[in-house]
Amino acid sequence: MTEAQTTPSYPATYPTHHAVWSRPEEERAGTPLIVLLHGYGANEADLMGLVPLLPPEFTVVALRAPQELAPGAYQWFPLVAAADFGLAQVEAASEYVLEWLDSVGGQHTSVTLLGFSMGMAMATTLLRRRPGDFAAVVGLSGFAINAGGADGWPYVRDAELDGTVPFFWGRDQADPVITPDKVEFTLGWVRGRVDLTKIVYEGILHSISGPEMAHVAEFLRFKVLTRG
Repeated sequence: MTEAQTTPSYPATYPTHHAVWSRPEEERAGTPLIVLLHGYGANEADLMGLVPLLPPEFTVVALRAPQELAPGAYQWFPLVAAADFGLAQVEAASEYVLEWLDSVGGQHTSVTLLGFSMGMAMATTLLRRRPGDFAAVVGLSGFAINAGGADGWPYVRDAELDGTVPFFWGRDQADPVITPDKVEFTLGWVRGRVDLTKIVYEGILHSISGPEMAHVAEFLRFKVLTRG
């Protein structure tokens, strides 16, 4: 991982990083790491129920998003459709996560991102910011950020994504939360940039299913553990 910056490039109002881990600290070194990124209005505990469904070789950690909506409810940045949404907030949240990753990632053999909903938007942005840092990315019922405009998004390094990073994208075509424009952009963004495994699950709407997690576990074993 890239060395942490001495001066954080996110607002001073952001809290100290808070994460929950699947293993005690003394058992983490030398293991592959999965970072769970929760969805809008959730918290770091929300996705920890997935841990038993992931390959046991991994250490799993879930980080809390920096912006509090209500007690126990957080967001990485405002909803894209909200009046106060801006790319600067996406960038600030990304730097918040990357600073923390720089402090913990070095003891692990690899780092994989797993994001749900807005957490997938966060995961894809982290990959786009640091194309060489991650062994794989798993996106569930989510999307990639569309910056819009003819000049693209200078913050990200999409041109360096050469189609080699393993990327799992699971979703339901009837998802009532992720709007068609977000899906359309994400479909275009993944093309040629990642090594894509895309599976559609009927009937899960905006959620995560057991069969989906079985496929995620298989993906992680084949794409991360066998390459370690």
